[in-house]
Parts: sequence; structure tokens; C-alpha cells
Amino acid sequence: MTIHSSATHSVAPVLPEASAPVAARSGIGWGLLGVTAFSFTVPCTRIAVEGGAMSPLFVGAGRAVVAALLAAVALAATRQRLPRGTQWARLAVVAAGVVAGFPLLTSYALTTASAGHAAVVIALLPAVTAVLAVLRTRERPPRAFWFTAAAGAVAAVGFASFQGGGASGPAWSDLLLLGAVLAAGVGYAEGGLLARELGAWQTISWALVLSAPPMAALTAVAAARHTPTGTPAEWAAFGYLGVVSMFLGFFAWYRGLAIGPMARVSQIQLVQPVLGIGWAALLLREPITWATVLGGLAVVGCAGTAVRSRSRTGPKAVAEPRPGTRPRYSKAAAASRSAAATTSGASGPGSPGR
Repeated sequence: MTIHSSATHSVAPVLPEASAPVAARSGIGWGLLGVTAFSFTVPCTRIAVEGGAMSPLFVGAGRAVVAALLAAVALAATRQRLPRGTQWARLAVVAAGVVAGFPLLTSYALTTASAGHAAVVIALLPAVTAVLAVLRTRERPPRAFWFTAAAGAVAAVGFASFQGGGASGPAWSDLLLLGAVLAAGVGYAEGGLLARELGAWQTISWALVLSAPPMAALTAVAAARHTPTGTPAEWAAFGYLGVVSMFLGFFAWYRGLAIGPMARVSQIQLVQPVLGIGWAALLLREPITWATVLGGLAVVGCAGTAVRSRSRTGPKAVAEPRPGTRPRYSKAAAASRSAAATTSGASGPGSPGR
């Protein structure tokens, strides 16, 4: 076996390496851009399904078909290499979570729940994503991270619950929203990891293409049962869901998660209920009170504190070295890094998308 054989050729990372502080700021910036794009999702979904002109099945599945067409064009135009081996199974996990699970469950829930009420449950998404990220990776945030993350989740839930008129909505819609949060958390965590191998936009694009056949079938069934109609505003909301919420927004979001640290970047989602209810006030004429302003400040403050907290990503990690000096590791950390370097040679063929 030669050093150039496929069994010893390691996967080259798609994202270029950068210093830790620069990478952290870049990850947070990309994450914030993605969250801003996603913050219109709940109000736009509510607009699309509220009048009944479009069925929730059509809205949930049809938006994925629109995004899949864009993804296929982008992948073909840039001649991206096909994913390999277990990457297909991991893409199926991403697709099940963010292409099928979250859109379909929220579309059905928002037929009865208001945008404000939906934010009550969706505000739990940062905590769910962080827990799943830590379970899936070796990231080990300090206690301060968990404290501020928990405080932010409590502030977000309390704020959104008060703004949404309380958490007394229909039980079935709450269960659908909880399922949507779990599905999105799984998709975000696995997609963030996979983006390090395939690239940010490539990950969501392949997930969309992989899920296109079943989502197209569901869209056809929905259209046959109930012919979709709607006002220009409803079709515009549907278009936003397909082009931005299901496609362009993930470009920024998965890139932020890939740069990481994933558990810290995920906490930026805490500002999404604030933004979402703000857009709901503009688009759906939901009132904004002083409680909204104060609650929004609390949520943003907790999110800012969480993303600034330091994260330990390796065993017995020590302080970051000063510029111009070599990093020092404990014996356990050095052994871990040596073992990782030894095993990386058998990780598989060269990087996809090159």
C-alpha cells in the first residue's frame, strides 16, 4: 500500500484554517446572518397557510421542491463531486430534520397557532441544538456557557410566551412544534459537521436533492387534493420559504456552524424569537409592547454573553498561546492529538467538491 493510495488519503477540509479569535468571530457573523434569514420563516409560513388557500402539506413540501430545483442547478453549474460512503446516510439525517421534519410540522402547527405562540416553543431550539452538538462532537463548553445558555432559553421562552398571549395553545400544535424543534436540532447539528467536509452550501444542496423525489410526490398529492391558490402576498411568502428559508439561509447558517465552535454559534438562535415577532408585528400586525422590548433586550444580552464564553474543545485543553509562540498541551491532550493524526490517514478519499 503506497502513501498515495485511497486508503491512506485523508479528507481535506473544505474550510480554510484561521486563528481561533478570527474564526470564532467569523462563525458568529455567518450564524447571525443565517438566523436573520430564518427569522422570517414563522411569519411567512403563517401568512401562507392562514387563509387556507394553500394546504400545509403543499407549503411544507412545495417549498422543499423549489429549493431542490435551485440546489440542483447550483450543484450542476459548479460541477460538485458526489458525496461518498456514509456521507449519504448523514445527508439523509439532515434532510429528514430540516427539509422534511421542520417545514411540515411547523406548517401544520401554524394553521392554528399564532406566530407569537410558535416562537414560544421554537425558542427552545438553541438549547436543543447545543445539547445535540455536544453529544455528537467532542466540544465541552464550560459551566458559564451552560448557565448563560439556560438563562437565555428561559428569557426567550418567557418573552415569547408573554408576547404570544400565553402557552395555552392547542395541545396538538404544541406537540408538532416540539417535534419540529427536535427535528431541526438534529439537522443543524449533523449538517454543521457535514459542512466541514462537503462545504456549507453543498451540504444543504445535496440534502435537498436527496429528498426531492419524496417531497415532489407529497407536493403532487397536496395539489391534487386541494388546488393551491392565494393572494400575491401569500405566494410571495411561499417563495421566500422556498428560496431563502430552505436554501440561501442555510448557506450562511451551516458555514457558521462549520467554523464553530458549534455549541456557541448555536446560541445565536436565541435572537430569532425577537426578530420573528418583530417581523410578525410588521407583516401580521401583532402588537409590540414594552414587555417585548425588555424581553428582547434580555434575550439578546444572554445570547451575547453565551457566544463570548470560552469553550474547551479538547481533553485538558490549556490556555490559547500568545501570537508568535507554539501551543503547549498536556500529556493527555498531546496523546489525543497524536492518535487523531494517526487515524486521520485512513479516513477516506480526497475532499468532495474539489
